Amino acid sequence: MTEVMSKNDEVSVVIVEDYKLTRVGLKSTLNEYEHINVIGEAEDAQEGIKLIDKLKPDVVLMDLGLPGMNGLEATMKLKELNCKSKIIILTSHERGEEVIAALGAGANAYCLKDITPETLSEVIKNVANGACWVDAGVSSAALNYFPKPENVTLINTTEVQDARAQLTERELEVLKHLVKGKSNTEIAKELIVSVHTAKAHVCSILQKLCVDDRVQAAVKAIKENII
Repeated sequence: MTEVMSKNDEVSVVIVEDYKLTRVGLKSTLNEYEHINVIGEAEDAQEGIKLIDKLKPDVVLMDLGLPGMNGLEATMKLKELNCKSKIIILTSHERGEEVIAALGAGANAYCLKDITPETLSEVIKNVANGACWVDAGVSSAALNYFPKPENVTLINTTEVQDARAQLTERELEVLKHLVKGKSNTEIAKELIVSVHTAKAHVCSILQKLCVDDRVQAAVKAIKENII
């Protein structure tokens, strides 16, 4: 277990990963970025939860396939403990149900381990600032996890229609970008608006969907077929 003091202008990170070589590689690579400071590492969930509770990092990089308590269970446990750290799942698992389960458990991002260091560093920065993110390699699988019913009369679409009706066309556009894990800055660039305007749209979406954060909004949009 390693600990280092974090600077105020850096995103502090704790890595929870059972393979030492992977931990060492991640720590070495991420510490090359000025905005990231890896302040601790753990090889299993129990150790990780204790370390996260002690150090209170901005971001946690969490593997799913941990020995004993897995990463999904650890994420749920941290949320039960009212942990304020943002949680990024970093895994080789690509199944749609695992993506949805992780987001539903409270994870803020889902990344595959073949992600480039540069992209991961940006994901860490954006997630620390409130964004959610889903790797493009699994986003389609996650969306396809919800099968379309053969007979649409078998489902009650009233709530979905109500939720969709509350959102403006622009908010529906923003919601689509939220599902893709884009940050306010990225949404602003896509829609050619200011970051302030993008943030205002996101806040309005959260209020109308009665959710607390961007991840919950994305999960609800997928589960309830709002977009």
